[in-house]
Amino acid sequence: MKEKIQLLTQEIQAFNAKNADELEAFRIKFLGSKGILKSLFGDFKAVDNSLKKEIGQELNQLRQLANDTLNSQKGILESSKVKTKSNTDFTRPAEPIDIGARHPISIVKNQILDVFSRIGFTVSEGPEIEDDWHNFTALNLPEYHPARDMQDTFFIEQDPDILLRTHTSSVQVRFMENNQPPIRTISPGRVFRNEDISARAHCIFHQVEGLYIDTDVSFADLKQTLIYFTKEMFGKSRIRLRPSYFPFTEPSAEVDIYWGLQTETDYKITKGTGWLEIMGCGMVDPNVLKNVNIDPEKYSGYAFGMGIERIAMLLYQIPDIRMFYENDLRFIDQFKSVI
Repeated sequence: MKEKIQLLTQEIQAFNAKNADELEAFRIKFLGSKGILKSLFGDFKAVDNSLKKEIGQELNQLRQLANDTLNSQKGILESSKVKTKSNTDFTRPAEPIDIGARHPISIVKNQILDVFSRIGFTVSEGPEIEDDWHNFTALNLPEYHPARDMQDTFFIEQDPDILLRTHTSSVQVRFMENNQPPIRTISPGRVFRNEDISARAHCIFHQVEGLYIDTDVSFADLKQTLIYFTKEMFGKSRIRLRPSYFPFTEPSAEVDIYWGLQTETDYKITKGTGWLEIMGCGMVDPNVLKNVNIDPEKYSGYAFGMGIERIAMLLYQIPDIRMFYENDLRFIDQFKSVI
């Protein structure tokens, strides 16, 4: 029996199944209910008692070898089956990936933030659903102030004190409440006003507003900041400041840049004057500083704000503000080359 066990061991070690049928035949031959191992264990009863321990160990080793061989060969066949199952032709050219594009509002917003970040402005953000204090009262617009009519507001019906913010100046109020001068921050965000939608106006739009507060801040500092911005953003440094009115700044001004009259488009967008309004600005009203517990005797500051859509329409000659909100891929795809 020992010689037979040795021969069977060699046969099992040399076995290499080419397919599942051969592996199944191996299993039946060695491990089946009528297989060789079953027969050997039957013959084991007739072995001399002095040899039973030795031969019993060899039989157990033979059975273990058969089981291990069966399992390993089964794993090899299954692995091979997975590899050959794929019908993918890896030599074929890949399908082109449709690369998305940034929205022009995001492009322009990031450009504006980048310009001001170079001179120390940090970004601050706040909630779109505001309360009356941060959106109006703290900005020198107390209840029943006529200037509130300048901004047609969406109020929340359940609470007349809660509204959709009409400007990102509310973010500046929150920032001043939680930070002491020197303050140099810029606040981008979406704002809402109850206006009729047309080619030049929308009830939803985006603003960027800047704020600088420190000791001895003057209107000259504001003007130099604006000149720097227009030169970096538009490549034009000629500006003019026209007196205006904003409740939270005094004095206040509208900022125009000289766009020029070199092309027919220049004549059209500047109405033949060469000048184009881009933003509002002014020195922060002392009452605003008092409302946020900043001493107006010690500190002064300036603020400015602009509409992102207006700047984008100017830079890319977009004729209709509604195009920003229609999600038309033909429009968005035009900005794929813009970083």
